[in-house]
Amino acid sequence: MKRIIETDDAPAAVGAYSQATTDDSLLFTAGQIPMTADGDLLDDDPIDRQTEQALYNLDAILDEAGASAEDILKVTVFLDDIDDFETMNEAYANYFDDEPPARSAVEVAALPKGVGVEIEAVASIE
Repeated sequence: MKRIIETDDAPAAVGAYSQATTDDSLLFTAGQIPMTADGDLLDDDPIDRQTEQALYNLDAILDEAGASAEDILKVTVFLDDIDDFETMNEAYANYFDDEPPARSAVEVAALPKGVGVEIEAVASIE
């Protein structure tokens, strides 16, 4: 049975989607952009700072679901410029400990609100 995950510690959904959904086995997050829970958009910040904020938002959602970064199985990173990959990757690597999840990173034509990165995750929860 699907359950909606929602927290005030991450940006609110601004469309017809949820911050995350779960069947109490797997958690699927919506893509997180570098926006604070208060609505401050970090679109002009360097890509490492944007990455950190997107991951902070994932953390808040995971926490609300009773999970943590250690429970993430797969991450997808969307970049508006693949040349930012190395800088994003350095910030990303600081987020995960010894056993990072599987990951895809792709360049896309554009991201919501003109940001440089969007990150979504699938996590195991029980």
